[in-house]
Amino acid sequence: MTTTRIRAGADGTGLALAVLSAATFGTSGTFASSLIGAGWSPAAAVLARVALAAVLLTVPAVAQLRGQWALLRRGAGMMAAYGLVAVAGCQLFFFNAVERLPVGVALLLEYLGAVLVVAWMWLRHGQRPRRLTVTGAVTAIAGLVMVLNLAGQARINPAGLMWGLLAAVGLAIYYLLSASAGQERLPPAVMAWGGMCVGTAVLAAAGWAGLVPVTATTRQVTLLSHQVSWLVPVLGLSLVAAVVSYVAGIGAARRLGARLASFLVMNEVLFAVLFAWLLLGQLPSAVQFAGGGLILAGVALVRAGEQRGTPAPAGRPGDRDRELAGAAAGE
Repeated sequence: MTTTRIRAGADGTGLALAVLSAATFGTSGTFASSLIGAGWSPAAAVLARVALAAVLLTVPAVAQLRGQWALLRRGAGMMAAYGLVAVAGCQLFFFNAVERLPVGVALLLEYLGAVLVVAWMWLRHGQRPRRLTVTGAVTAIAGLVMVLNLAGQARINPAGLMWGLLAAVGLAIYYLLSASAGQERLPPAVMAWGGMCVGTAVLAAAGWAGLVPVTATTRQVTLLSHQVSWLVPVLGLSLVAAVVSYVAGIGAARRLGARLASFLVMNEVLFAVLFAWLLLGQLPSAVQFAGGGLILAGVALVRAGEQRGTPAPAGRPGDRDRELAGAAAGE
């Protein structure tokens, strides 16, 4: 009974963190579009986002590491992979997609990463998805298509399609790394800080070597139908869409697992549409509202399928019990 209550509490906290992560991630497209429209390159927008986020996370990360510096050394490999692929790679791929595609289409392509997580857990770990999970995935994707109005007149740019699919791979790796098991996992703020530091170093080196164009301007940008300083979207990208979203996302993935967390964060597209409405005056249509309902229904089905549990691979019947016990203990 006690374990059940702890597990329910962990799920509740995980759900709250997932919604917070989705809401804050949902602001990134609007902030990035305003910078790119003013002459910033995607790489410059990402570099500004992760560099400032690394600075903002330094004090909390150092405070959490006090007396536990050995954790940093043992988790160096995980942080390097997280920073290279989940932070620098995923964001750069997405912003390159946004440069060539409508924000909504780029988001849909990126969130195919949730399907990749399901496929990876099945093929690599033998965790075959239940029917509810598959049904929920199909329902959520159908809702995304409706919300993003893909039946409209927008044409798909081949290069944008490629960048969007690469962003999907990066997103899948983000959730798999965030939810990864281990005896001594780094605290979420430390994991995010390390990833931002690595991402900053990688992007700065790539820009210095001329591998990616890093161009920025200090002229005003258009946001909320007003001309504002370029610092406004940069601060929004760094504090709201990076610091809060990544820390909350790591916490959600560890409590809910990579598969459920990756589907819950699909709600980001609903928040993205909402922010586009509030900040850019783009009123959602009736079809988009209906699509939002399908996304929520799909996520509910995926959660129901996950709550029923996934059978452990053959020959290892105790793995699932240990996984549930670890989650209940807040590992």
